[in-house]
Amino acid sequence: MVPRAVGHDASRDQIVHRKRHGVMKVSVDEFPAPLTVVGRGAVFVEHRLKVPRVAESAYIAPNAVLAGDVTLGPHSRVLFGAVITAEGGPVEIGSNCVIMENAVIRGVPGQETRVGDDVLVGPHAHLTGCVIEGGSRIATGATVFNGARIEAGAEVEFNAVVYVNTVVPAGTAIPMGWFAGGQPAELVAPSDWERIRAIMGPLDYPGTVFGVGATDTSLRMSDVARRYARGLALHQRDHVLPDERHTLVGEEPR
Repeated sequence: MVPRAVGHDASRDQIVHRKRHGVMKVSVDEFPAPLTVVGRGAVFVEHRLKVPRVAESAYIAPNAVLAGDVTLGPHSRVLFGAVITAEGGPVEIGSNCVIMENAVIRGVPGQETRVGDDVLVGPHAHLTGCVIEGGSRIATGATVFNGARIEAGAEVEFNAVVYVNTVVPAGTAIPMGWFAGGQPAELVAPSDWERIRAIMGPLDYPGTVFGVGATDTSLRMSDVARRYARGLALHQRDHVLPDERHTLVGEEPR
């Protein structure tokens, strides 16, 4: 242990201590967030005649993108490069959520896309047509597919996969790189490909994601590609909204 120097300033220790702990130890009382913190230059896109609606206290990084029928709750943060896009279905994100760099959240027709309060979505995570209940964590590179539900307080670790129509029970932790499938989810190591394949079959990925029958093998992918191309052509009618036209939603004082 280094001896304390004569005339040592205790307040300096406190400052160093704060710096070591970084943003995770920022005190709300000591450093209150400004009432309106949506970043200038955040990309809001009008898509399918719908515009994003964002709480005044939320923050959207300048190169993050919100497109279409997206709602973002109070004190949530969307960091650099993240994309939240309503591709035919709305996306709802609650309060105090953090959507980290380059994450993608995609709303789709016929499946609820909702992130509850106090959820952390890590960098490069990919969520499509799924429900993430409050207090959950989706770690870096994790994927949650269409029709899945992550119940309250569950954790999907780095590069884990939650398959279509899967329910992850509250408090469950899916290990790094593992596969989760079924209702409730069975957790399978990535090396057990035979078991993963057996679980995948009844959950109907082709029908859930692409709307095609499991036996339509001959023209399935060409049909899917054509459908996607037709649907995504609607982006040709999009409008990027200038900052002054961003829709900010007022909220009750905390």
